[in-house]
Amino acid sequence: MTQATDAALIERSLTQPDCFAALFDRHYAAIHGYAERRLSRPLADDIAAETFLIAFDRRATYDRSRPDARPWLYGIASNLIARHHRAEVRQYQALARAEVSEVGEDHAERVADSLDASAARGRLAAALAGLPAGDRDVLLLVAWAELTSDEVGRALGVPAGTVRSRLHRARTKIRAVLDPALIEKER
Repeated sequence: MTQATDAALIERSLTQPDCFAALFDRHYAAIHGYAERRLSRPLADDIAAETFLIAFDRRATYDRSRPDARPWLYGIASNLIARHHRAEVRQYQALARAEVSEVGEDHAERVADSLDASAARGRLAAALAGLPAGDRDVLLLVAWAELTSDEVGRALGVPAGTVRSRLHRARTKIRAVLDPALIEKER
């Protein structure tokens, strides 16, 4: 027996609302995980739940020619996350402030590696906080949700070319923060 497409589940849910539960079961963990990486667990719980509530309310307007509802759901989640943009930026700034200083040579190598990872995380958080919201959304949808440029475009309601441009800009800025020497070599 083949698994029903997301579009088929949504269509069936118009007359049998309980069918929407299968779409929820199929995608909730991914939407929640994306929201949790962007915000925090308590906010992710709210964002994921609200994403599916909105999707259920708007299911009659879903373009059923698209069998995969992931971009649609990620788009809803991204819009909800945008409402929490200030909190998200504050979180990245706090991570950047928590950046760990380097240790002396007498520490064990694994401790140094751990601290290096913490320092990179702080720089990454600062870089993410400094990105324009549109660029950050594109980068995180590609990196964390593993969406293609076309899927990100559908999720955010922008052309795929715009997605690729934002992704290139975001990656360049992130690389510049994480490894400034790399950018100098490219020039």
